[in-house]
Amino acid sequence: MTASHGRQPSGSSDLTSIPSDHIKLIEKLLSIGTALSMAQDLEELLAFILTKSREITYSDAGSVFLVQQQEGESRYLLFKVAQNDSLPHVRLREFAIPLTRHSLAGYVALTGRTLNIPDAQNILPGLPYQLDRNFDQDFEYQTCSVLVLPMQDNTGETIGVLQLINRKIRPDVRITPENAVTVTQPYSEWEERVIRSLASQAAISIERKMLHENIENLFEGFVRSAVQVIEARDPTTSGHSERVADLTVQLAQQVGDVIKGPLQLIYFTPPQIQEIRYAALLHDFGKVGVPEAILNKRKKLYPEQLMVIQQRFAVAQRTLERDCAEAKYAYLVNHASHIHQEGENCPHCQYLKGLDAQLERAIATLHRYQSLILEINEPEAIAPKQFEALSEEAWGELTALAEYRYQDVNGELQPLLTPQEIEQLMLPMGNLTQIEWQAIQAHVTYSYEFLKQIPWTKPLQGIPLIAYGHHEKLDGSGYPRGLKGDEIPIQTQMMAIADIYDALTAADRPYKRPLPLDVALRILREEADKGKINGDLVAVFMHKQVYKILGHGLNENDQVA
Repeated sequence: MTASHGRQPSGSSDLTSIPSDHIKLIEKLLSIGTALSMAQDLEELLAFILTKSREITYSDAGSVFLVQQQEGESRYLLFKVAQNDSLPHVRLREFAIPLTRHSLAGYVALTGRTLNIPDAQNILPGLPYQLDRNFDQDFEYQTCSVLVLPMQDNTGETIGVLQLINRKIRPDVRITPENAVTVTQPYSEWEERVIRSLASQAAISIERKMLHENIENLFEGFVRSAVQVIEARDPTTSGHSERVADLTVQLAQQVGDVIKGPLQLIYFTPPQIQEIRYAALLHDFGKVGVPEAILNKRKKLYPEQLMVIQQRFAVAQRTLERDCAEAKYAYLVNHASHIHQEGENCPHCQYLKGLDAQLERAIATLHRYQSLILEINEPEAIAPKQFEALSEEAWGELTALAEYRYQDVNGELQPLLTPQEIEQLMLPMGNLTQIEWQAIQAHVTYSYEFLKQIPWTKPLQGIPLIAYGHHEKLDGSGYPRGLKGDEIPIQTQMMAIADIYDALTAADRPYKRPLPLDVALRILREEADKGKINGDLVAVFMHKQVYKILGHGLNENDQVA
């Protein structure tokens, strides 16, 4: 008979033996457990726990405290959530209270014991805890029955306190100081057991959520530190990573609002937006592997190169002055017997003046060469307009400069400019040679190799690939992999637009002037027309004025095609 009963499936005969209100409670607890596991936000989770606890017990009010501790300081209770059906308009802000046995919540947090108090107004005076009557006095409320339970993790440590106030005889009753005693009742032992079980589930969910937030804070701190490293390594682009992140996130959010066209099906969830933000913040981290001299290069020539060139000019000028002095001396020695003639017709004086004039012309030529070097040492941001504007005379001087030789201190002929220096000065756009540009381009691969070593959580696992393609072009002309079209993630395509825009408009680049907004937008449009970047994204960027996130705005006279 026992064996038969043990094999009997759970059917209607078993369920009918359970009171219907208990079945409803079981169903509610199961749904609460499911909801607890799905809650994303800590504030939302705590409010849900309190709401459901009050629903089960007909509690008029309640609150949730979390045990907190700052590094190097003692623990305290943080008042996080409060609810009160009889005072629905009262909003209490978050605050901290000392963690002592004198308060109900403090006693429960320190001892791990549950307090089930039938009448909080008449707690025996010998007990270590007493009711804080400030709330009742401030809001004309009366606290009667109270149930205070610890929320403990799987190790038994109390991480929070759940406090329920005024168990009502009916859920729709509104409590006043006049009726509080008659419409409230003590919490039963059965309710205490149910809420204790719920508090245990809640503690696990809270701990998991707090752990998740700690991981998020850890990642946030790491990303912030990484950005500081990038900017310390390359001060000339300080703020670039933050601006690109702001622009990319804003563009992603605006794309999510598009209701027609090729972008209408694209939408990013909050975790995906966070993934985009981190990828944008870290897209240039690989610059830590690029030589510092190249990162901080401001002109076509390095400062030490220019200094050496100026020293050569100084030696060349002193050589000219010495040669002139020696020529005068030799002439005077060779013509010592000749008689000096008064007036301007003296041939000797005329010869010496000719030497001085020749020296002045030679020095003036050196000065022109120096000015020309300083002029063409400035990099051009958009196109080689400076070189296009050079006159034939200037090109002639540049050619003569390349061929100029001076006598060094050893008496050997040396060029004023080396072939390497000439190559740098002849750059029509920018300030980097091909070799230097390849070193800069390598930062993309460095970033990817670094980011893929990080054990990102599942929602953030796309960060390395998103960052990897921010210099790729839709037509395959980008680097480092030459990806085309849909091979480039849409998140990366948005970041590329933000990166180009900031490079054009940034005011902190010492090697170029920032471009006006209308010019920068026109360049984006031209790049889209050439098939380099996504034209639909550029249209959203312009029409939704994504750039305003940086405080940029068009003037009334500015026009963008």
